[in-house]
Amino acid sequence: MTYIPRILDIRSKLENKSYFLFGPRQTGKSTLVRHELAGARVYDLLDSEVFLALSRRPALLREELTEKDQLVVIDEIQKLPALLDEVHKLIEERGVRFLLTGSSARKLRHGGVNLLGGRARTLTLHPFVSRELDDFDLLRALNHGLLPPVYLSDDPEADIKAYAGTYLREEVAAEGLTRNVPAFSRFLEVAALCNGTMLNHTKISNDAQVARSTVQEYFRILEDTLVAHTLPAWRESRKRKPIVTSKFYFFDTGVVRHLRNQSIIRKRSPAFGEAFETWLHQELRTRVDYRGQGALAYWRSSSNFEVDFILNGETAVEAKAKEVISPIDLKGLRALREEGAMRHYLIACLVPRPRIVDGIEILPWRTFVDRLWNGTYD
Repeated sequence: MTYIPRILDIRSKLENKSYFLFGPRQTGKSTLVRHELAGARVYDLLDSEVFLALSRRPALLREELTEKDQLVVIDEIQKLPALLDEVHKLIEERGVRFLLTGSSARKLRHGGVNLLGGRARTLTLHPFVSRELDDFDLLRALNHGLLPPVYLSDDPEADIKAYAGTYLREEVAAEGLTRNVPAFSRFLEVAALCNGTMLNHTKISNDAQVARSTVQEYFRILEDTLVAHTLPAWRESRKRKPIVTSKFYFFDTGVVRHLRNQSIIRKRSPAFGEAFETWLHQELRTRVDYRGQGALAYWRSSSNFEVDFILNGETAVEAKAKEVISPIDLKGLRALREEGAMRHYLIACLVPRPRIVDGIEILPWRTFVDRLWNGTYD
């Protein structure tokens, strides 16, 4: 399979600092290491021999590294958290830089283990974004998602089905994150139906037939494994009282479609509009994470005016999977503009050419994402 370079420049980041690199499985962490960090010593904890040797004697790591080993990769670090004590010593005593990859930070954060005391920063590797793909196909992305092996597959439908079925259910259970797989499976299907909406734990609890406290724990599992993200409410509006409840988005449109048991999404369908919003959230979320600063939120007033995304407190973005934008599509942005808090007000949509209406930019989605990745809204 042809390697597609990623926007995340991991080599330059590792020049002066160690990093944790987290991301859901199949986002391309191992491939990124293999192509961008050629020559680095790699310990793959999925290799049973490597895992057994280091689990029996973590000090082997220190003994095996030579003066030439100034950059070391440990893949799937969450499988052996005790190794972090050795990593800590090597950073302090020898100045070794580490890339510590994993699909979940949950075991590290909840296990009381050594998290290196700020000696390593954290990065997240997301699925593909439009800027990384020369032949980006929006409809393919909305249907099958942007996990690299799925998007590039000859049979993406089969591969995303296997991912949604096997990984999200069985592998989460295999990691020991939850023992009740049937209850977690029911929760996943209900949660997928709530994608892009404000969180209501009580309703989800009733629909999934699990306790409210269990629903809250399941959402924490999805966030810790980076399978889902909460989108906080922007609370700075003064003229209209803001809603403070967070929204919830899965990390990939293909995963959402399969958890919902939806058929293929067609253009101009309601499902197309929902998937378009989720995909745009993914582009914005990835931009914020890769840039290493900034914030993403949404705004909704108690009087039901709403704007899908607020980027860095300065750019208001409404996602509309439509070719014709009417005055009613502008009402949320117009209401927010009365606050006078933003630099940019825009709609990312399916129009063929950009235009401006009452100070609101109506942009083809390609124009918007090009500007996003070019830094226009930083």
